[in-house]
Amino acid sequence: MAKDTVEILIEGGKATPGPPLGPAIGPLGINMMQVVEQINNKTSDFAGMKVPVKIIVDSSTKEFEIEIGTPPTTALIMDELNIEKGSQDPGMDKVADLSVEQALKVARMKFDTLLANDYKHGAKEVMGTCVSMGITVDGKDPREAQKEVDQGTYDDILLA
Repeated sequence: MAKDTVEILIEGGKATPGPPLGPAIGPLGINMMQVVEQINNKTSDFAGMKVPVKIIVDSSTKEFEIEIGTPPTTALIMDELNIEKGSQDPGMDKVADLSVEQALKVARMKFDTLLANDYKHGAKEVMGTCVSMGITVDGKDPREAQKEVDQGTYDDILLA
């Protein structure tokens, strides 16, 4: 019952049987196309981003399991807003504005790795990340938006 684990970074939705995946799992004797297909299905939401992928292979039965990591919250926010980087001086210089809907979308993508119990609090966590990146939320300081979430201002969006 020996298990082999292969960890690689793959661009979301674009795994191929070629390098870096092919040479890493080829010697393990599992169906390459099944692995590629599963990885592409599980990473399609992260198109254009590098996603950590872990392939766990039972060498005796040739069965495999694929675990997908998620890119950092900052990378998801930057992708959502189409920006290259956050602010050099987040206290003074604001580089973009994230809508509450976009914060919810990022929270859904990261939900398995967030500390939150529901999407409402997950969106608040994403808004907290915006503070250090110099990004406003709905045109306000992210901390203001978090207070409004607590007051129920965005419940129609976050609880839908």
